[in-house]
Formats: sequence, structure tokens, C-alpha cells
Amino acid sequence: MGIVPSMGRTGSALDNAMAESFVSTLKAELVDRHRFPTRGAARVEIFEYIEGFYNRTRRHSALGYESPRNYEATRMEEVVVA
Repeated sequence: MGIVPSMGRTGSALDNAMAESFVSTLKAELVDRHRFPTRGAARVEIFEYIEGFYNRTRRHSALGYESPRNYEATRMEEVVVA
């Protein structure tokens, strides 16, 4: 079937840490602050949050508190200069 099981142990605090961190941020910054009239409206808003804000402009601690867009631009400039 091509299914690869999770490598973490059951109940491991680190098993889903990244996913849980993202979902927590999504809920705190979007879902808990809005009331969506339909599932479709919620789906559109969540998509716009992820693709338009979270993946492009929101600052991430893992990137030295830079937005992904700025982080990539800076790294591309470093590659061109080198």
C-alpha cells in the first residue's frame, strides 16, 4: 500500500509538534476571532490565511523572525553574490 508509519512512539510529545503548533496558531490568529456563516466560507478564509498570509508575510521564529518571502529573497541574494 506504500504507507509509512509514524516513527515516533505513541504519546510522544514531539511526534506532531509542528502540526500542533501550526493548528494552534491558525486557531488563535483566525478561527477563534471570526464567525463563519458556512463551512465553505471558513474554507475560503482558512485558505487565504495560509496561502496569502502565513506562507508569505507572517514572521516565523524558525526563520529568525523573518517572513518566508523576505527569508527566501535574502537567501537568493546571498547565492547570487557568492
